[in-house]
Amino acid sequence: METLIGPQRVWKMPPLILHPFSDASGPNKLLESSRASLMLQGLLPAGEYSPQELEQKLVEGRFCELRMLFYLGRDLDRWIEQCLEVVERDETLRRAGIKKQSFRMLLVEDPPENIREKLKSWGVSDYKAIFTRAIGLNAVFAEMPDQRSLHPEFIRNYYRYADHMFACSQQMTPFTQIRSRNFQFDLFASGEYTRMLERQWDLETS
Repeated sequence: METLIGPQRVWKMPPLILHPFSDASGPNKLLESSRASLMLQGLLPAGEYSPQELEQKLVEGRFCELRMLFYLGRDLDRWIEQCLEVVERDETLRRAGIKKQSFRMLLVEDPPENIREKLKSWGVSDYKAIFTRAIGLNAVFAEMPDQRSLHPEFIRNYYRYADHMFACSQQMTPFTQIRSRNFQFDLFASGEYTRMLERQWDLETS
């Protein structure tokens, strides 16, 4: 991986537009999944639920998270393709070795200050984990798979797999690392569903 070196030029990239993922049952499933996880760990009384029923609630909530991240990743991938079109039209950028991995790294490691501030205003602080996992899932799945086609163990631990999927996809080819000081863009959308994911992970690790 190389770093783009040259004059301190600034390129304006297309805006990153996140389309809120609408699922009426999503919030309830996420809440039930969190409670089921705590019950399975013995941190809350299980009440009338059997271990099998709690496991089912946990898996259903995790699958809901997975879906949300998958569709978020589609928006990120769409934006990256638009950025690559800009690169192709600019001779300096075209010859610099910039690839999709370059923009993935920009999103995860060095987004512009205005992007970080907007995410913060939405209540999203761990954008790195959210973007990493969304991109990782889209690096593997071309379409959102049906829950029955995925092993429950994968769904239960999807975030660990997604982290490794991202790392693997970044290592597939050499690329030039780009910096936010040279690449600026805007972010538009509601941050509601990213906040939901982050709150869910906070509950799991608290």
